[in-house]
Parts: sequence; C-alpha cells; structure tokens
Amino acid sequence: MSASPRPLAKGLWGVLATPFRGPQLDLDECSLQREVSLFQQIEATGVVALGVFGEGAALDSVEQRRVVEVVCDDGRGLPVVVGVAALATAPAIEQVRRAVEAAGEQLAGVMVQVNSPHPDVLAAHLTAIHDATGAGIVLQDYPVVSGVRIPVAHVLETVRQCPFVVAVKSEAPPTGRVIAELTAGTSVPVFGGLGGVGLLDELAGGAAGAMTGFSRPEALLEALRAWESGGMAAAHAAFARWLPLANFEAQPGIGLALRKEALRLRGVFDEAAVRPPAPGVPEALRNTMRQHLEALQLMEGIA
Repeated sequence: MSASPRPLAKGLWGVLATPFRGPQLDLDECSLQREVSLFQQIEATGVVALGVFGEGAALDSVEQRRVVEVVCDDGRGLPVVVGVAALATAPAIEQVRRAVEAAGEQLAGVMVQVNSPHPDVLAAHLTAIHDATGAGIVLQDYPVVSGVRIPVAHVLETVRQCPFVVAVKSEAPPTGRVIAELTAGTSVPVFGGLGGVGLLDELAGGAAGAMTGFSRPEALLEALRAWESGGMAAAHAAFARWLPLANFEAQPGIGLALRKEALRLRGVFDEAAVRPPAPGVPEALRNTMRQHLEALQLMEGIA
C-alpha cells in the first residue's frame, strides 16, 4: 500500500455477497468468480469483499483470505475494498494485515466500522490500524450492525484527524440528510449503501456514488450515469423501474438471503445459502420475488 492512500474514485463499488454450497456451506469459488465477472462486465469502479453482506464475520481467517484472493485473481486489476468485521483494534489489525497480503496492489482500502461515538477514541483506533498496515481506510457508519451511533460532527472530526481515510460509507438514516451534512464538511468522498434504496436522495446530497449490493448492479450504474448526464430527472427515470426490486431485496433481517436468491435465479450463484444465524428466504416470499422479476421481464433473460 502507498504511504499516502488515495481517495476512492467515484462511481459504483459493488458489495459482493459470498456464495456457499453443499450441506457444509463451503465457499463456492465458481459462483464468486461469476459474481466478480458481472461487475467487471458492467465496468464498475470497484468491488467490496467481506462486507457486512459478504458475511465476513461468518468466515474463518483462511476463508477470508481465500475470498480476497479469488476476487483479486478473477478481477484482473479491478480495485478491491476489503471489509473488516472486528470492532476491537487488535483483531482488526490482524484482519487488515491478511487483506493487504492477499490483495496486494489491488487493495484500494479496508472498510472499518465506527466503534465509538467519541472522535478521539475512533481516530486512535483507525490510526493504529493504518500505522500497523499502511492501508487506506473506508470509514463505515452503519449503526444497525455496529450498535454505535455517532453524530455527523464527530465523523467529520475523525476524518479531519485521519488523513488516511479514503472514503466514508454512510448508512445512518436518514442517509440523504446525513450525507449532505458530511459532504458539506469534507472533501473526502462519501458513499451511500443500504441496497441503493436511498440512492437518488444520497446523490442529491452530494454522494460520490453507491457502495452497496443489488442483484442487478447495472441498474445502480445506470442511475449513476444518468445523474452525471441529466441530474435528478434523468436518474429518476433510469432507476424508477428497478426500485421495487431494490426495496424488496433490502428488507431488514432477510435482505441477504433475498439478494442471494435473486442472484441464484439470475444464474450467478448455484445456491442461495446463508450461514446461520442469518435466516434463509421465507417460503412465503419466493413467489413474490418471482413476480418482481417477471414484472421486469428478467426471468426471460433480459438483463
């Protein structure tokens, strides 16, 4: 990693789901390769491995390293951000060291969650990680997962203290307002997430793009490009037909399983398995998903 990490480029950073197969829920490398190839084909800016929806916390250290290796090998130069599941400093440093070793020059940064609402404590945590590894850091504010709620002013103060922060991923609702306040206070790029359901509001607030997962990532990219060329009206027209499916996939608690099932129906994944304690797809919603896909004519192969 460079001694002076560069800010992330704007655009679409696709969060990869981690596919599993068989009764033991082994890592499915072939499905993972197809998923990475999908983001290459649509010319995404980069990808995120081992994010929250990548089930990084459900993988052991050997599996975590292998996921990064497969993503980088198949990505052939595609920039990669690697998620860090640990909230404590020492295990986070261990995870980042593995990411640096596995990703090499393709590592664009590591995504570290907010672990304290106090900027001095958070800045010390991030500084220790950077000093030990040299990695640029994507600061992720995702209170639903971390359990930490931090004021916008404290995020900005943390970024001010940490010049190695290469981006902020803001997933604290209402994301449109929070991102607008962040972009008004820093030149560091800010990305939205949460499955893209708030994408247009986040772009209106100055977001640099989307850092999220969706079974149809080309729809996110279409909306981003439309925003660049025609602003809200163009992006609204481009994304409107996709929003019902994005909203369906983003349901709390079962969103990961729904996204994996949509990827399976698309032919990207062989299986839609998630590792416990994450719940699988509710049987009552399988037909609903098919209705969403049929409404988009995607079941007939129109991507």
